[in-house]
Amino acid sequence: MSIVIAVLAVALWIGLLEILRRAGLKFWRYLAGSCGAFLILMILVRPIVTTPLARLVTAFAGIIGKVTGVFQAYFRYGVIFIESAKGAITVNIDLECSGVIEISAFLSLLFLFSVYNIPERIYIGIIGTLYTIVTNAFRITIICLFIHFCGTDFYYFAHTFIGRIVFYVLQVILYFYVFTRPQIKRTKTGGFSYAAETEKHLAEVEAEAEEQA
Repeated sequence: MSIVIAVLAVALWIGLLEILRRAGLKFWRYLAGSCGAFLILMILVRPIVTTPLARLVTAFAGIIGKVTGVFQAYFRYGVIFIESAKGAITVNIDLECSGVIEISAFLSLLFLFSVYNIPERIYIGIIGTLYTIVTNAFRITIICLFIHFCGTDFYYFAHTFIGRIVFYVLQVILYFYVFTRPQIKRTKTGGFSYAAETEKHLAEVEAEAEEQA
């Protein structure tokens, strides 16, 4: 029964996107497409990929742990064991730490992003997914190192603040290069081109520097 409901919901979503496309409502189509894609990924795909992603992130983080000897990662169980001068703690890589939510959000926004054609979206989607997995593993590594050197009492601070700040700064960089920068480069207002003006400005700066030299 649940499968039938899911199929009907996806069919209605696709129908809505087609109606919005024919009506020329690009913004609402993008909004409906992104939200629908995110819900589909979270409902249908998340249960399948969460455990493999958690194990993958644990394995990547475990490489640094093995090299430094600071913590031990058991990727089959998605668990990291961290020792410090003030005791030891076990960190479980669950849904929040697996990165599946961030990956789903990224792919959903990319789904109907018209700046890219379909092959470009597929390529960028793969690269962005791998980037998110690696940066998430880096976040987990930072948390583990912070706990090891500062003590288990700093787990909440390391996880809630330090780790998230590091991860989201890296995600902002991804979003800038995937969404913001290409949009600016390909946007023209009248005869004004952001990309052309940027190149012109850089050329003027280089010429001025050569004159001063």
